[in-house]
Amino acid sequence: MKILYMGTAAAEGWPGLFCSCPVCSHARAAGGRNLRTRTQAMLDDDLLLDFPPDTYCHALNYGLDLGKIQTLLVTHSHMDHWFPTDLIHRHEHFGHGAEGVLEIYGNEAVEKAFYDHILIDRFKPHPIDDVVHFHRTHGGDHIRSGAWEIVAVPADHDKREEPLVYICKKDGKTVFYGHDTGANLSQAAWDLLAAERFDLVSLDATMGQKTIGGYHMGLPDIEPFLAKLAALGCVDSHTVKVINHFSHNGEMTHDQLTAWGAARGILAAYDGMTVEF
Repeated sequence: MKILYMGTAAAEGWPGLFCSCPVCSHARAAGGRNLRTRTQAMLDDDLLLDFPPDTYCHALNYGLDLGKIQTLLVTHSHMDHWFPTDLIHRHEHFGHGAEGVLEIYGNEAVEKAFYDHILIDRFKPHPIDDVVHFHRTHGGDHIRSGAWEIVAVPADHDKREEPLVYICKKDGKTVFYGHDTGANLSQAAWDLLAAERFDLVSLDATMGQKTIGGYHMGLPDIEPFLAKLAALGCVDSHTVKVINHFSHNGEMTHDQLTAWGAARGILAAYDGMTVEF
């Protein structure tokens, strides 16, 4: 199995769109892996995780034919993870040759945003019911999509909706994709995680050297979270461990994040990073 990290930043991007803080100024000057678009990933070329405003540039940057994708998991409705207007372009009027139906899974707020963006007067002549299906999803749901077995896990994030993180399984490999979430998961969430043995774990590290006690994680949360997974038998020395979804407000450069991870056997994701496992 492989995962492609197409975007690895929080909502503002990195450097932040209107920001001149030291970390953003450094990123603009240094370029390369210091430049991060909004978080999105793809598993095995056929399962898409989130749909941010940067999806179009990701498709260009990585030579992707998104018309072949038939499974999209959306974590929550925040704009850096969910930009549904672009999905109208799966209609034959805008794009030709998309394969089958794109099955989208997300919570009620994600569903509402989807229909609010698609069911507008301008798009009424181009209904996408035949090419995009939305499935309202709740924590604890078990999903089968193509060759994938997926478990939706309640996240520790925005209390105004039901944010989800996902366990994804195929061909004997299992991934935990944990963005966006804090470390304070519910018992129901921990029970779902405890039932699995992970080949790769990707964890939210938005806050960098800080911790805010929920909503997002920072580096001080990562090792205790991994230790709990290890105590449950979910991870071991063979599990690939990744930190991802970084904000400039974490006040760490790419090199600093990489060094922190290297000292602990953890990869710091960057835009374009592919991990095979």
